[in-house]
Amino acid sequence: MHEYYPYIKALHLIFVITWFAGLFYIVRLFVYQIEASQKPSPEKEILGKQLALMAKRLWTIITWPSAILTLILAPTLLYLNQGLLQAPWMHIKLGFVLLLYIYQLKCHQIYKQLQRGEIKHSSNFMRLFNEGATIILFSVVFLVILRHQLNWIFGVIGIISLAVILMILFKIYKRYREKN
Repeated sequence: MHEYYPYIKALHLIFVITWFAGLFYIVRLFVYQIEASQKPSPEKEILGKQLALMAKRLWTIITWPSAILTLILAPTLLYLNQGLLQAPWMHIKLGFVLLLYIYQLKCHQIYKQLQRGEIKHSSNFMRLFNEGATIILFSVVFLVILRHQLNWIFGVIGIISLAVILMILFKIYKRYREKN
């Protein structure tokens, strides 16, 4: 089975990439769906129907299958290379992966609401929410690439700090825009 490790790893990486692509785009579709719901008829109905169909196809054909295949391939890789489970950076990476699956489940909840025509969040909220997957992606990539260096911890902390600063600035800008 070890001779298949590079192939399994390549497939794992491909499905991680398509999973992230789906997560990035689904939230953008959420923004468009929310904004379309505020348009006058018949634009509202035409856009709403098309965007709901696009979201359904993306979510059910690309994003969920990629997330599931990633979840199947990752334990296979860990089984074939059990030394990875001894590495502290891997525990942190798995924590970020858990956060990503929680993010996916929250996206699924929002997806279901929007498919029913329920708008519970603003488009601004969704724009900010879209950064969640980006922060996790940056954290995991930096963690994996810098895992053998002492400063990988500071890199991850730096990315999380940057995310917090960006969120604060986003809120400040939103308040400024609403006042003017």
